[in-house]
Amino acid sequence: MAPLGAAKVGLFAAAGASGMVYAGYFGGGYTSSRVDTVDKFLFSDDSRTTLATGLSSAIRYIAGMANAGVAGYFGGGDTGSPVDTVDKIAFSNDGISTLVATLSSALYAAAGVANAGTAGYFGGGQNGARTDTIDKLLFSNDSISAIGGVLSAGRSLLAAMANSGTAGYFGGGTEVGYVDTVDKLLFSNDSVSTLGATLSSARQWGAGMANSGTAGYFGGGYEPPEVDAVDKLLFSNDTISTLAATLSATARIPAAMANSGTAGYVAIGYTGGASATVDKIAFSDDGISTLGTGLSSARYAAAGVGNSETLA
Repeated sequence: MAPLGAAKVGLFAAAGASGMVYAGYFGGGYTSSRVDTVDKFLFSDDSRTTLATGLSSAIRYIAGMANAGVAGYFGGGDTGSPVDTVDKIAFSNDGISTLVATLSSALYAAAGVANAGTAGYFGGGQNGARTDTIDKLLFSNDSISAIGGVLSAGRSLLAAMANSGTAGYFGGGTEVGYVDTVDKLLFSNDSVSTLGATLSSARQWGAGMANSGTAGYFGGGYEPPEVDAVDKLLFSNDTISTLAATLSATARIPAAMANSGTAGYVAIGYTGGASATVDKIAFSDDGISTLGTGLSSARYAAAGVGNSETLA
């Protein structure tokens, strides 16, 4: 994997040279009430701290994506009613602000993908009816607009991940019933197509993250019942297989983020009750282990963003 910026955007290399601390963040979620908490996991040693400043509101069913080397974004969600707001976390100092621009509609249970250095996308979700709309957030000025390409159907409770520089993938979720569909969003022209390959089962409430340039992963979810399976999508040919290793528990409404080139992290979510457990998937061999330190509190329906050290 090339150092972030060496093959993509030069300013990222400068950021790394200036002492950027690479970490992943899990924000929002729900136990017996919604939370605004943001937990930070350092990729160097997997240690966890909780940011002093949380999201702009206590929220669940939020979507996340990141402009690696610069900022992460948490969009939409449920604060008691659906919202169209997007919070931004600056990776340089962990400062959190709310964008002036908003999503094209208030919604929850969407999913996010990012083309680092260029734009991020929030797709699907619902507010009464499920939507097929995909909103695009330009990283240059944090403006938001809906693209012409749409998902293959109105869908919520889906998962997503991206092969930065190439394409984003939106997998599973619920339409009228649960689906195993994976839609592919080409970053070159914002067009959307549906893969011939599908997830190993129709399910909603999963989570996605990626080893950019190599493969993406969809983990957990609800068929019913809850599942511990992790499906792997090879970016070279868009084929999907299921890992031999599984998550540490059958779970729904997990959250995920990744240190591309090294490992992915899955906050397990709901296992019959809220969980604080965080599993780690090593990209070198697809082995799964559980971190010694989990979230600061048990919760589900959170979102993850990762400030990756490398991208393909």
